[in-house]
Amino acid sequence: MPEMPTAGFVMHGARTAIAGGWLHIQEQVYALENAVNENTGLAFDLAKTIIESTCRTILTDRHIGFESGDALPGLFKTAKNTLPFLPASASGNSDVRKSLVQTLGGLSAAVQGICELRNACGFASHGSEGPRPVLESVQAMLAAEAADTIVGFLYRIHTQDQEAVPTSLSLYDSNAGFNDYVDDIHEQVRVFDEDFMPSRILFELAPEPYRLYLAGYRQDSVVSAEGDEAAPASIMMDDSGALTIDAQTVRVVD
Repeated sequence: MPEMPTAGFVMHGARTAIAGGWLHIQEQVYALENAVNENTGLAFDLAKTIIESTCRTILTDRHIGFESGDALPGLFKTAKNTLPFLPASASGNSDVRKSLVQTLGGLSAAVQGICELRNACGFASHGSEGPRPVLESVQAMLAAEAADTIVGFLYRIHTQDQEAVPTSLSLYDSNAGFNDYVDDIHEQVRVFDEDFMPSRILFELAPEPYRLYLAGYRQDSVVSAEGDEAAPASIMMDDSGALTIDAQTVRVVD
């Protein structure tokens, strides 16, 4: 097992996850902390690996399917769609949600950047036809710190949500009107002899999009209550992850 570094770079978000029981990433974390100064190419490899381990752990805990060969950007995208990044009390605040979505877009860009650095400069990445560029510790630390931020944030959101299951369920139970609206415009899903309601599927498997759609529905309800003869909110998400609510587009995933 890699030795714990006695000085230099230390990960904080990832160590919080280790303290919370994620012992399977411990060796990766210690190795990355050492590699920042001793083997910068390996640091890029490990920064990517730790984020990937985090995404796979979260999806496994939440019973969300993925393939063993899925690339990190896809795993991160699925994890983002699975985790509720805003508390229920703030889910209807469009300004707050827009700001958080923009921040999450930055994390997605960081994940993509780490993947590309690993491919170009990694110590143990795919073979190449010639020498790889050698970066210095300062660049390796950038990748390591970005990975630490992402891992710590995902871990905290994941565990916080698991501890607040009754509150999450009350969000679904207290929005019967929205659930009926979703169920009216989408067909039930049948698996063998079991029927599943669309609203419940959306809530259970994609809680963050559920809250986005709910916010749009609530906004339309407020307008209608004020006397405007508004049509039901038009809610669509295209293949790129852009959510459109009444012609206003919010980027949910990159």
